[in-house]
Amino acid sequence: MTAHLFAYGTLMCEEIMLAVTGCRLPGVRGFLRDHERGKIQGQVYPGIVARPGKVVEGVVYSDVPEAAWERLDTFEGEMYQRRVIQVELEDGAAREAQAYVIRPEFEHTISASPWSLEEFLRSGKERFQEQYLGFEALKRDH
Repeated sequence: MTAHLFAYGTLMCEEIMLAVTGCRLPGVRGFLRDHERGKIQGQVYPGIVARPGKVVEGVVYSDVPEAAWERLDTFEGEMYQRRVIQVELEDGAAREAQAYVIRPEFEHTISASPWSLEEFLRSGKERFQEQYLGFEALKRDH
């Protein structure tokens, strides 16, 4: 199994990543080509879908332990599917990683509004931590 995670949304926040995985992981800036990120309608978190010519910036976390993958799968829930993708690191190197991509049956939930980490940290993080169902699922399952 690929041990690297490409995070493009709320998991870019180290505090949320720690709360979800239970561990601190090294991360570097990365880029996923031919994908686009958009805000989920009515939510403060994003999803990504394949879109030729678009690029999504995120964080590549290395050496994610097996127990953390189980927690991540629970946290992300049914809207997302974990897929192996190729990311480009800021030094230009390519790396295989996994990313949570919106399942086709949920692509209609992505709005045209772009998602920004800065905006999320400023005005959406607290609401997300209080209301996102993935946190409740982690409490139930673990």
